Amino acid sequence: MPNTDATDLVLVPAVELAQRIRSRRLSPVEVVDAYLDRIEAVNPQLNAYVTVLGEQARAAAKTAERQLCEGRLRGPLHGVPIAVKDLFDLLAGVPNTFGVKEFAGYVPEETAPHVTRLERLGAIILGKTNTPEFGHKAVTDNRLFGPTSTPFAPGHNAGGSSGGSAAAVAAGMCALAQGSDGGGSVRIPAALCGVVGLKPSYGLLAGVVRPDAFFTVNPFMGNGPLARSVEDCALMLEAMAGFDGRDPGSVPLPAQSYRDAVLRPAEGLRVAYLPTLGGFPVAADVRAVIDAAASTLESAGVIVEQPDFTLPAPHGEVTDLWLRYTGSAMIGLIETFGDAGLDLRAVSWEHLPPQLREMADRATGFDTAATRRDQFLRTAVFDSLATVFDRYDAIVCPTTAVAGVPNAADGWTVGPAAVDGEPVDPVLGWCLTHPFNYSGNPAISIPAGTTPQGFPVGLQIAGRRYRDDTVLTLAAAFERISPWHDSFPQLLG
Repeated sequence: MPNTDATDLVLVPAVELAQRIRSRRLSPVEVVDAYLDRIEAVNPQLNAYVTVLGEQARAAAKTAERQLCEGRLRGPLHGVPIAVKDLFDLLAGVPNTFGVKEFAGYVPEETAPHVTRLERLGAIILGKTNTPEFGHKAVTDNRLFGPTSTPFAPGHNAGGSSGGSAAAVAAGMCALAQGSDGGGSVRIPAALCGVVGLKPSYGLLAGVVRPDAFFTVNPFMGNGPLARSVEDCALMLEAMAGFDGRDPGSVPLPAQSYRDAVLRPAEGLRVAYLPTLGGFPVAADVRAVIDAAASTLESAGVIVEQPDFTLPAPHGEVTDLWLRYTGSAMIGLIETFGDAGLDLRAVSWEHLPPQLREMADRATGFDTAATRRDQFLRTAVFDSLATVFDRYDAIVCPTTAVAGVPNAADGWTVGPAAVDGEPVDPVLGWCLTHPFNYSGNPAISIPAGTTPQGFPVGLQIAGRRYRDDTVLTLAAAFERISPWHDSFPQLLG
């Protein structure tokens, strides 16, 4: 098989890579070796991977090569190297830390069903990527591995909680990456790393969670793809989508080609441009990029209007609702691990991030009445967004209110405490993502441009529930007019 320059190879679109492998113009072994070389060269600067599975990946590549020789194609990702998050994305026999120092020695005996699905369809897993403790915040930093940087500005955070996955994709250390999103954890790092990140409609991607099968409900959370292009994102979405009866939220939707949606024209689609999503403060440099992006969509024939819209509560209350929900989830995790023999409160509670401890401590005081009131606020947010979607095919807004977040020196990196002079919660309040986790709508972040300082800015496109295809159509229309692929080869030399 012909040799390809390794630097060029790691930046080949995943769709093209898969095609070359299927036609045997590229060897899976050659591809995996190129990515492992790239990881060795670049990962020390970014800290995207926390576990690299070089030996296993090479063995899987040889198996994939042999299967091709035998005429056996496992699926659309046959031989394509991917990265997997180090959170609830277990691989049997591979350390899984959840970003928690006390779990450094934990090795699961079973592989998570959504990871098994990716492997079954031919993906080759290169390693596990960094995440904050239990994925609790919108940046990636922890006591065990430290912060992950965006390739656009080493020393500034990749975003979270799928920051390791986003940074790995942006820097050419994998073709695709798996992330998870409970408040923006795929879209936020996609924005800060200049890549594409999709939170699918809730229920489109099955997630089997135990002992609490309903863990993903408050707020809606699930897995999602990270990629360097919209078409690559659609490829991975097709591979990840599917019904599983063990997930009470899984929806048996008819199979469809999301790659076909990338090719559809966007003319005539109606978009509501909400530059503050009804009340969030947004930095001027981010707003300028997003204003220009809305005009770009108009040039693609999209009908862009700016209707009056206000959230049913101040942005701080909308964010605090997410913090309360997540605090309750943290309690459930802590109790689960306690049942397994690790009592974090007794062993290392004071060493966990203060924001995580505060979220969990607050949640212990909630009563049933308070929990019901939270559902009333969530319903109000849901209804307000549904009213917009009654008139429009999509909502367009910034993904994050700021473009650059410096890494802290002490391991406790968080976002800004104020945006444009207005206080925000540093855990998530500077992000315009979590309202769509209350509603379950699909939402994608795509690169919209950069600030004068060179930080990437994410454009968020949210669609009607189960119209992930429309979201991809709009994102691809923007990408065709305003491509960003040329920025990747310059990253880190």
